[in-house]
Amino acid sequence: MSSRLSRRALLLSAAALAASAGPLAAVARAATATPKVLVIGLDGALLTRIKDADAPNLDALMAAGLTAPSSIYANPLAPTLSGPGWSTLITGVWPDKHNVKDNAFTGARFTQYPDFLTRAETAKPSLATYAVSSWAPITDTVFSGSVDTRVSTPSAEYDTGTTARAVARLRDGNPDAVFVQLDNIDHAGHSYGAASAQYLAAIAGADAQVGQMVAAVRSRATYAAESWLIMITADHGHTDAGGHGGSTPPERQTFLIATGPTLSPGSVRYDVKMPDVAASALAHLGIALDPAWGLDGRPVQQPVPDDFDALRPQLQTRVDETGIPAGVLGFTHTPPAGWSVDNSAMGGGGVTEWRGWSFTTDEFWTRSQTDQNRECNVRARNVFAVADGDEWSDRTVSGSFDSTLVSPAYPVTGGRTATLTYTTYYRQESPQRGEVLVSYDGGTPVSVRTYTADVPSRTETVTLQVPAGASTARVRFRYTGGNNWYWVVDGVRLTAS
Repeated sequence: MSSRLSRRALLLSAAALAASAGPLAAVARAATATPKVLVIGLDGALLTRIKDADAPNLDALMAAGLTAPSSIYANPLAPTLSGPGWSTLITGVWPDKHNVKDNAFTGARFTQYPDFLTRAETAKPSLATYAVSSWAPITDTVFSGSVDTRVSTPSAEYDTGTTARAVARLRDGNPDAVFVQLDNIDHAGHSYGAASAQYLAAIAGADAQVGQMVAAVRSRATYAAESWLIMITADHGHTDAGGHGGSTPPERQTFLIATGPTLSPGSVRYDVKMPDVAASALAHLGIALDPAWGLDGRPVQQPVPDDFDALRPQLQTRVDETGIPAGVLGFTHTPPAGWSVDNSAMGGGGVTEWRGWSFTTDEFWTRSQTDQNRECNVRARNVFAVADGDEWSDRTVSGSFDSTLVSPAYPVTGGRTATLTYTTYYRQESPQRGEVLVSYDGGTPVSVRTYTADVPSRTETVTLQVPAGASTARVRFRYTGGNNWYWVVDGVRLTAS
């Protein structure tokens, strides 16, 4: 057995022991311990290559906690560059809010959407906050002057100096929230490509530096009385040949590796997105997330169940699509329990994957055709529903696209209001139309919202007036059109007042 395999076996054993202690023990300890956060950003790192590299410290963190592969945007929302990437991770909002489109930060809205350390300082001024980076714009521009200490490491010291400063602060100081950015993996990606031995060597080097920081945390005299949330992430990926900024899947890849209370050892999730890093840090520090902040992130410690996500084990590989790799699992026509799809008016033929409402993932759907704005569907998570007349029409069809996604019957109270919320992303081309309808107690569906113009990725809220005597409500999402564009729906909820 190789030394790497032996190390992996030991890590899995350690994870099993941690799991046997049970999550309740961790939660109980966290309730009385002092919460602290360490975020480490590995610029340009690919999770797939971390798993290929000699990275025992990152392996140990994955075995001890959560691993969450994720994807980001592409143009026209923003290119896959460091400026937009770090801004999204640090502020907890997507580029359409923070408005960073490049590495010049022109037009950035950091006053409206500040970094998470600034939010922590505002909510709890007694907190000690610290940020250090090898790429100076992060600590010079993204983090505000409200942060207690911001350090841009001199270029001559690079990641070695960044690591030394972080280790000293973690070991000898008393910080409550720390952000660290290491740059050398990105440098290797640009110089040699993500498929190179040099890129793997850069990951190994960064892994050793991560190990030094984690060891500094664990060596603290007060560590036993502290509850640490440690998060490792990246701002974007890299192509095999080297470089980023485009819309290919490797460039759009990021991830979160996290250890902390309530995060199960060895767990893997697909509902985590880039802005969750900031939201998770704030939540761990005991700072209530104000809806007025407009955060796109949500704490990883507080997962939100979603009906569509339950379909992940049922996802299939491609049927008619040719641009999607044969091994990628990513679509099903089988709705989750309680849901149905009405295709009684649906045309015939077309591409199998998109015949009527389908349930799919970013990894699968965006590869059906790149650079048609599918990459901007940033607020849907994990598995989502899509009606895609454009892709359906790529093979011979008869009739038109007419499909209705039907929800379960939700309980409501007659004579009172109810609130319908869902995430949507809609791209329009006439005569296409999207319509949301609601029926009560099996009655005639009534239109409550229509879509006949482009709608960026966002969460919709519709207030419903429930008729007197009604006890249930069912929601319908009807998409009609032909060789036009698409409609995405996710996170559907109806709550009675």
